[in-house]
Amino acid sequence: MIARRLALYALTAWVAITVNFLLPRMMPGNPVQTLIGKLQGQVTSQEIRAIRLSFGMGIHQGLFAQYFTYLGQLFRGNLGVSITLGAPVSAILHESVPWTVGLIGLSTLISFALGTLLGAMLGWTRGSRFDALIPTATFFQAIPYFFLGTVMLLIFGSNLHWFPVLGAYSQNVTPGWNWTFIANVIRYGELPLISIVLSSVAGWMLGMRNMMITMVGEDFVLMAVAKGLPRRKVIMHAARNAVLPSIANLSLAIGLVVSGALLVELVFNYPGVGDLLLQAVMNEDYPLIQGIFLVITLTVLAANLIADVVYLALDPRTRTEAAV
Repeated sequence: MIARRLALYALTAWVAITVNFLLPRMMPGNPVQTLIGKLQGQVTSQEIRAIRLSFGMGIHQGLFAQYFTYLGQLFRGNLGVSITLGAPVSAILHESVPWTVGLIGLSTLISFALGTLLGAMLGWTRGSRFDALIPTATFFQAIPYFFLGTVMLLIFGSNLHWFPVLGAYSQNVTPGWNWTFIANVIRYGELPLISIVLSSVAGWMLGMRNMMITMVGEDFVLMAVAKGLPRRKVIMHAARNAVLPSIANLSLAIGLVVSGALLVELVFNYPGVGDLLLQAVMNEDYPLIQGIFLVITLTVLAANLIADVVYLALDPRTRTEAAV
């Protein structure tokens, strides 16, 4: 099963790379000439050649030759040079991607764990007063990420001053692997993380609750109760089976969380890929746009593969089916 998944994700990655190569060339006009025209009078012939090579274009290369040149550069870690920032795209992304991965990864894990735990509790105690959490969580889920983030920024940041606003850390702190800087980063990341968690936890909670209600009526749960097993073990036994659909849906939800988190970064002026992507689009920085698109796609594919492996580890039936 893992081999089939790896083959599928490898094919998907190749398609993403190919689309990433073709997009600038399918746009009306010539993006290379457009960029050279914008910089007319400020670039030399060597710089023009570098711009062409950053798109995988030789001076006299056809489309297929350009494609293989692009693949060769990609495997060497060369994503081209940003036109507006004047630096290698790989170096720019090396500084921005960790911020986005940290924010998205942590918020996704927290919302998944919190929603799963709450859903299991609500499913086991269905009809109790705890069901009041459902409309509250659904209300927050109906609000777009960026709007909820804006409201929270205005109320809890600007008005009440409960959280620091704008940026990822204080300008008075020196970046480095020390507790002062790490604590400052955590403090500045609390509000954007809370806004993402509030917007996404309801889906996990409702899905887990519905599956838990179904599992409670299954024969293996009734048998466990009849044998007199402790309540905690029965709940854990039912929850392990109920969580499987949520793990399967995790791979689909990651893409939605990524798109929402990029907008949250813009609201909080967070130094991640969201702000970088906006600048690249506004300045028509095609090498940087291509690099961001490729990194986001490959990151989502890697997260999906991890979710598939976790699903395989939790559900022995998949291992049996794969062996057969």
